[in-house]
Amino acid sequence: MKKTKLKLAILASVAIAAILSGCANSGPETSKEVNVYSARHYEVDKQAYIDFEEKTGIKVNIIEGKAPELLERMKREGADTQADLFITADMGNIYQAIDGDMTQELTSKILNENIPEKLRGENNEWIALTKRARVIVYDKEKVNPNSLSTYAALTDNEWKGKLLVRGADSVYNQSLLASFIATEGEEYAKMWAQGIVDNLARDPKGNDRDQVKAIAAGEGLVTLVNTYYLGQMLNSADPEEVKAAQKVGIFFPENTHVNISGMVLSKYSANKANAILLAEYLTSVKVQEAYTAQNYEYPANKNVEPSELLKTWGELKPQDLDLSDLGRNNKKAVELFARAAWK
Repeated sequence: MKKTKLKLAILASVAIAAILSGCANSGPETSKEVNVYSARHYEVDKQAYIDFEEKTGIKVNIIEGKAPELLERMKREGADTQADLFITADMGNIYQAIDGDMTQELTSKILNENIPEKLRGENNEWIALTKRARVIVYDKEKVNPNSLSTYAALTDNEWKGKLLVRGADSVYNQSLLASFIATEGEEYAKMWAQGIVDNLARDPKGNDRDQVKAIAAGEGLVTLVNTYYLGQMLNSADPEEVKAAQKVGIFFPENTHVNISGMVLSKYSANKANAILLAEYLTSVKVQEAYTAQNYEYPANKNVEPSELLKTWGELKPQDLDLSDLGRNNKKAVELFARAAWK
């Protein structure tokens, strides 16, 4: 009798444990949603989320905002965050999430097949979504492209009083300078920043679109712009943007600076499996073709060609560096901008 009672007790315990185990796993395994904190605000992204929902039945909940705001929110929420994926532009922002211990490995066989190793973190802590080239943009009427060569050449006396740039708070410019720290050293980066400041036509201000508009208005001759902005302006519903973009040319300097938009998996994701499924979908051929055709970004998927518009601009030959260095060197870049009085 005692053995029978003991056996029944053991079986009951096993049954209860199995039930509890099933309940504990039911959230991540059976949940039909995924939460995305996104600093990308494009129609092509919204359509991709809609298509994913229709394809999988998994609801995509989007919290949009600027990258620093979303990063601060994730940090404040900690283990209680609702975020599954954090999607943003620029390695500077991505690295802040990693450095802040807010991420975990984002990997799968499909992701590894879609995205080449150089566009993934060393430990799969980040995955590229698209590539962005930061190029030299010039006044087509007043500048001979044969006079352009490198980023360094923009510090020559030839361009004194002719350059336009965004402010030192632009993460795009911070990453550009961070790339020079990685490839050429801190002293070179410091001299480059100072040389650019010495050649400015006006104090840094505005965004990339504003630099193009200022060149079209005759305020300067040369600037630095991410290529996708030119694509957006040339295809804008605003005729003034189209007109401004048509007045400038694009020049790919030697060792063109290429950054990314990308994604990380939240350390406290409650819907990890769904988040990975969404990441796989966003890196698929279908979505990557939409990114380059509709938002004029370079695809991260190695099996997707850039759009025809991008091809007409010239061949992209990117810097040879570990993209994570853009994040690692961000603080030093900010410091060098301050020392150069880059406002």
